[in-house]
Amino acid sequence: MMPGIVVFLGPSLDRESAKCLLHAAFYPPAKRGDIAAATSGGARIITLIDGVFFQDDAVGHREILDAIRKGVRVIGASSMGALRAAELEVLGMEGVGEIFCLYRDHILISDDEVALIYDPESFLSLSEPLINIRCTLRKAVEAGALDLETAKILKGTAQSLYFPDRTWDVILSRAEGHFSRDRWERIPTILSRFMVDRKREDAILALERTRELARELGIAS
Repeated sequence: MMPGIVVFLGPSLDRESAKCLLHAAFYPPAKRGDIAAATSGGARIITLIDGVFFQDDAVGHREILDAIRKGVRVIGASSMGALRAAELEVLGMEGVGEIFCLYRDHILISDDEVALIYDPESFLSLSEPLINIRCTLRKAVEAGALDLETAKILKGTAQSLYFPDRTWDVILSRAEGHFSRDRWERIPTILSRFMVDRKREDAILALERTRELARELGIAS
């Protein structure tokens, strides 16, 4: 019998931090059929954070809707969860976090924004999701540490790369020719001061919301 709270989590947040926030059954990034299996196993809350994109069949809309029809509360955030919540909010799925809002409001459209590659055993990210790159550049610009033109070049370079190749080292290497040596050498220091991990932040918000909902429903968490 599966516990009352099931969370599908991978590279968005390390497992130890997640366990400090919520007592639940944590499973790797969800693939097609995993939501249905959690529903059949008796889950009352399913929190979808990470899911597979290209390695296997992605989580299906139908299995989420079937879970909702059976009375399961389904929360989505950060990555695959944000995508599915934006698509299914009107049908009962609950979205949490900034990334969800950006997809819901059609500011973000492509799955590519949250896609990355990761170590299948440790779940450590091996590339940088485009949404984190966007947020980091925006924060640096808003703080006056980075000019708009530099941010535009770096974002354009990141967008031109296939998602597994998106790392800051590759982005800076590809963009080097656009800057003077002195200017280019200052950029990594600036970026390190304003680095944003929006997917991690949204994953934390999702777990906090799951804990709150569990209390409302009288489920031990």
